[in-house]
Amino acid sequence: MHRATPHAFTARWRASSLPLTRPTTRIDEPALSGSAIVFCRRVTLISGLCVGLWLSSSPVLAQRQAPAPAGVSPLRDLSASVETLTRRVSLSVVQIQVMGYGPVEQQPRDGETGLVIGRQRSIGSGAIIDADGYIVTNAHVVEGARRIQVVLHREGVATGPLNLLGEDTSLTVDARVIGVSTDLDLALLKVDVTGLSALRFADYDAIRQGELVFAFGSPEGLRNSVSMGVVSAVARQLDPDSPNFYIQTDAPINPGNSGGPLVNVNGDLVGLNTLILTESGGSQGLGFAIPSAVIASACPQLRKYGHLHRGQVGFTPQTITPALAAGLGLSRKSGVVVADVMPGGAAETAGLEIADVIATVNGKSVDTVPVLALELGRYAGGDVVTLEVVRGRSTASLTLTVEELPHPLDQLAGLADPESSAIRKLGILGLDVGPDTASLTRDLRVPSGVLVAARTQPSSGNEVPLMPGDVVHAVNRLSVRSVDALRILVEDAKADSELILQIERSGQLMFVTCRIF
Repeated sequence: MHRATPHAFTARWRASSLPLTRPTTRIDEPALSGSAIVFCRRVTLISGLCVGLWLSSSPVLAQRQAPAPAGVSPLRDLSASVETLTRRVSLSVVQIQVMGYGPVEQQPRDGETGLVIGRQRSIGSGAIIDADGYIVTNAHVVEGARRIQVVLHREGVATGPLNLLGEDTSLTVDARVIGVSTDLDLALLKVDVTGLSALRFADYDAIRQGELVFAFGSPEGLRNSVSMGVVSAVARQLDPDSPNFYIQTDAPINPGNSGGPLVNVNGDLVGLNTLILTESGGSQGLGFAIPSAVIASACPQLRKYGHLHRGQVGFTPQTITPALAAGLGLSRKSGVVVADVMPGGAAETAGLEIADVIATVNGKSVDTVPVLALELGRYAGGDVVTLEVVRGRSTASLTLTVEELPHPLDQLAGLADPESSAIRKLGILGLDVGPDTASLTRDLRVPSGVLVAARTQPSSGNEVPLMPGDVVHAVNRLSVRSVDALRILVEDAKADSELILQIERSGQLMFVTCRIF
């Protein structure tokens, strides 16, 4: 199994330096005189007329040149519809260029050993889901990024013919990460461009096996590509007991397609291309996309919190196998059985028991762990859910209240005082790295700095690319060891100036730029 990984730049890009057209004559061929050129043209014209007269008398060609039927060809109509769809959807598809550092291939010199670290560039894809510049992609596309750039399609690029003169009318802009969920492999990006063409989310409940779909993205780095296929499966589990599930498609997906949209014939977002099953590294017709329902549920939370706030129901589901059904004496040989009930949780309070079989969630039938996870994932903390369960030979209806699962980063906001921890020009609440934050900062590369506890509205109106969990180590190469020191450096910055912050995010050091007004 492979992620439809961002495509790294390789030597094949050297082909871009080749000429677009071949010379029409060789340099070693003698030039023709003006009369010779006229002669050649006349001979060509006469020969063409003779061949044309002969071919027109041929019954075979006459049959081929028969006028097309008056009615519209279904294939021609389909082709026109696909072209229209492609032009429209392409405006909502972006190429994501990621710059970072990592191991690079290099021939070892005499006496040299060890790992060589160098600059790396990779390419992925993304889908615009909000006209104000919000873009969804895979978390693995932007993992370890020091700088992220997004290539947007302008109207002329998406709808116009291939420009052989080399003029590039696309728009490349910097992007920043707003939120990440590594569990779902989702990331939300933001660009400072408005009025973009955004995709609508498809109704996941209406997606059907065999439905025609189109995969967009940058396979092997080839920007603005599209492939066609069908939905092979609506809810495919790669791990029978994992709550994560995918839409399977045979639309060709290759490295570089990661994060690109899978759309239906209406141009609505069915899923986000994320991984492939392959032995060769290329598409074998086994592509998988994160379903639209999962994306639609996760993105508002990533936008608001920078991470997910998951609901908790207090039990662990497991897929029923024939062996389980026989050994536990279950009335069903397939479906979902309760493997564990958390003490004191919502499920135990509602009366759920181990070995209960989950039949429905709020009246909707569930027969697999992914379907159960999808249905329960629609509800947030405080929502009421009714479960119909099969217990032995009888059925029962249980009502439970979903609890909100605390996130480690949520604890940071509780530690920060809104007044003394606020750095208003950066729009953050900060905490000194120390004993109070030891559980969250024990693996820091630099054991000092200011931990970002939460984001607030910056007083300058500027959006600063910091996230909860980031640690600020330096400002313009000046070391930062406390909230007070960081506040002084920011407050002393001149109006309309840029600050370069050295931060640590997910175990990696990077620089981010903040403009202070």
